[in-house]
Amino acid sequence: MLLGCHLSIGKGFVAVIDEAERLGINAVQIFSHSARSWKMKPLSPTEAEAFRRRWEDSNVEYFVVHTSYLLNLASPNQALWERALASLREEVKRAGELGIPDVVTHLGSHKGAGLEAGIARVAEALLFLQDSPEWHRFEVRLMLELTAGAGDTVGKRFEELADVIERAGGDERLGVCFDTCHAFASGYELRTPEGLEETLRKLDSTVGLDRLWLVHLNDSAHSFDSHKDRHAHIGRGEIGLEGFRLVVSHPRLRELPFILETPKGELDGEDADVVNLRVVQGLKEV
Repeated sequence: MLLGCHLSIGKGFVAVIDEAERLGINAVQIFSHSARSWKMKPLSPTEAEAFRRRWEDSNVEYFVVHTSYLLNLASPNQALWERALASLREEVKRAGELGIPDVVTHLGSHKGAGLEAGIARVAEALLFLQDSPEWHRFEVRLMLELTAGAGDTVGKRFEELADVIERAGGDERLGVCFDTCHAFASGYELRTPEGLEETLRKLDSTVGLDRLWLVHLNDSAHSFDSHKDRHAHIGRGEIGLEGFRLVVSHPRLRELPFILETPKGELDGEDADVVNLRVVQGLKEV
């Protein structure tokens, strides 16, 4: 089972792998820089090489880079849209330099311009990305993350993700990330076998399950179809343990990487990541 969590690069890229081994995980998600800043300190060849060597000598099998929270590919503001595109190109470049195969991104908000306009803006950005030197130099895949559907966000329905990918030419390196909290908040049922089957059927008939490459495992602090994005610890939110048992055991999902984005800190007197990882591992063994 490829299972892990989002880890901080605050102590450097090599230290991320040290932390992954402390946790006993084989899958890791990181930001390649501060997620709340546009500034990106260039990666030195020495730093990238040290990371790749440490990764090669570790038990970590999978890495993915998550883009900055500031990036808005759906923005109607031309200056902000261009800045988001430049940021996305740099994220692909940084992932490639680190040897990381995947980047996952939120699509952003149309800011009142309308869903059609937002989808068109995201697709336009992806077409520009595919023409960039970064895309051609590095064999990095890009995943579009399903959102909880709050406000003017783009990507709250499978149909929206499929539309973006189609308008962007259907490149084989474009895929999706399925976030359990976001899916549940967007009205996709996960808590029953029938509900999960119907959700996956809808995903397959729109985007295609062959484009599903990553699952974010997060319980939801808010109710079904609430369109509110607040992650909760596994089994302690509205999805519940049975829903996660179904997700991690499903034959169409169980071979995918599972990344926890659950709240950090302490839980029941332990590191919250340790507790959540143990819960998921126990569900898989049932």
